[in-house]
Amino acid sequence: MIAQETAFDEAEVLELYDSVGWHPWTRDVARVCRSLANSHLVITARDESGRLLGLARTVSDDEIVCYVQELLVNAQHHGKGVGRRLLEHLKDRYAHCRYFVLTTDHESTSEGPANHAFYRRLGLIEHHEQGLSAFGLRVRDPRSL
Repeated sequence: MIAQETAFDEAEVLELYDSVGWHPWTRDVARVCRSLANSHLVITARDESGRLLGLARTVSDDEIVCYVQELLVNAQHHGKGVGRRLLEHLKDRYAHCRYFVLTTDHESTSEGPANHAFYRRLGLIEHHEQGLSAFGLRVRDPRSL
């Protein structure tokens, strides 16, 4: 079931992020929970027993821009449609926005090819294919986060 949530249990957030190897986030799970609480929207996917299977969060003005900050699914549930349902929910929710953007690993990384294939299957295309570019500051060493 997909639902919006505003309160987050540190132990279950830790389990989810740890399952996908997002160790820079798991070093300070309280910070992650604060970031979730301060997001525009957080949706979760849970099984019948209430176990957290995945989540997605956005940063948005809810008019022109929606940035999908995170989309992650417990590694034990990859390939079961959880990520697809979360992203489809967000695409519907923010269909009125001009920009629907997310950042993922480059194709040259170990996670990159699978991530790119997943997002392409769901209709997303890279910025350069739309005549756009994205810029950002260099990511700090994740060990320092």
